[in-house]
Amino acid sequence: MLNNANQAASLIRKHAENGGLIHAVSHLDADGLAAAGIIGKALTRLDATFRIRIERWIDTKIIEGIQADKPALIVFTDFGSGDLDVLNSKLSKQEVIILDHHQPVGEADSSFIHVNPHLYGIDGSRDLSGAGAAYLVAKAIDKANVDLACIAVVGALGDLQDKYEQRKFGGPNAAIMEDALNAGHLNVETDLLFFGRETRPIHKALACTTTPFISGISGEEDKSLAFLASLGITPKHGDKWRALRDLSEDEKKRLFNALADYLVSKGLPGEVALNLRGSVYTLTREEPWTPLRDAREFSVLLNATGRMDKPGLGVAICMGDRGSALEEATSVLDEYRRVITKYLNWLMEPDTNRIEELNNIYVVRGESVIDDKIIGTISSILSTNLAKPEKPIIAYSAVQEEGLAKISARAIDLVTRRGLNLGEILRIAAEKYSGKGGGHNIAAGAQVPIQDLESFIQLVNELVKKQLEMASVGS
Repeated sequence: MLNNANQAASLIRKHAENGGLIHAVSHLDADGLAAAGIIGKALTRLDATFRIRIERWIDTKIIEGIQADKPALIVFTDFGSGDLDVLNSKLSKQEVIILDHHQPVGEADSSFIHVNPHLYGIDGSRDLSGAGAAYLVAKAIDKANVDLACIAVVGALGDLQDKYEQRKFGGPNAAIMEDALNAGHLNVETDLLFFGRETRPIHKALACTTTPFISGISGEEDKSLAFLASLGITPKHGDKWRALRDLSEDEKKRLFNALADYLVSKGLPGEVALNLRGSVYTLTREEPWTPLRDAREFSVLLNATGRMDKPGLGVAICMGDRGSALEEATSVLDEYRRVITKYLNWLMEPDTNRIEELNNIYVVRGESVIDDKIIGTISSILSTNLAKPEKPIIAYSAVQEEGLAKISARAIDLVTRRGLNLGEILRIAAEKYSGKGGGHNIAAGAQVPIQDLESFIQLVNELVKKQLEMASVGS
């Protein structure tokens, strides 16, 4: 993998030196924006001529738009491996680099440089993100780019790759984390995982928690205050609000135990509470009062800019803008949180059947109410917040103007270890209905015609059962 990263770095340097236009194309989620920011910063330091384009997906129309710019080199980050058929047919005469971590579908044209952990037996769903692949290339371009390791950490957290004990990283992600630690850009400790742990009043931090989504507390500052008061935790010291860092170890323990009991009382498994505690990644060079200080909050900020149609802000911040881009993105983040809370409350309204349990999956019916760019976030949050987390979630949003349903699927590690591969299931099911799907074993996406949506859901339900049964027989 590092050899291929070195080849990609050499090709990028060559085109930068020759002054040719380099077109970088990336996905709109946190990992994609982090990857674009890493490549963008590396290109800036090379004084290269380049353009960054952020997209929801890759299709023929998007490829033709890129070709219209007549780029000397195209670099795809955080997608491309699942679109090799389109790239092979349209770009075989073009110099192309793919820096991705999703499961490849088919083989890349022999002229492409393809950096993807799956090609080397590394799990791209937990051990290396798209931003991580971009970082390996940036570091190969110039060792000075080691300062971008912290952005790769943010991207990996955005893709929920902290899958190891105490929410830590493994594989290449752990090596990238070490680069950030050694560069003095990162500090890691174990604590409660609330956003704004250093700066936000504890009741606001509690109200901002969505992983897990705590019904009756998430998005409800008044109820969060009342919850703290019921535990004898004083939210203020004199006239000053207390942040999570100001709580004693005893107060933190009481808060954690009370939240665990509360979640169980809402019908959720006890393991859900484990998401409240783990490794905290602090970016030491960022100002304490900004949402960039905590790497998880940074990733949510990036996700917010991408999902709320402001991806340029996220890329600019990853490239170092701490002025107007950060100020505007902070406002976007506040609105994003309000929108997510609104969507979750809408889904959970009683007697609506918007979250339907089938034999083998949950179906989350976002219809045309939930924005298709946010359905993935909703799917991720709900994946650990339903009564039977062992069942995968298939969430969809209708994109009426395109006649498509955008599907986002999630599963927990326990199920993927039993042999479930959502990326494969969604690819097979989508292709049957003239759609397109793929991704990871644990998280995947698809687009299918709206008229075929219910048939697609039923097929996914059957394929999940069949795949798990086959894996059980094989073991």
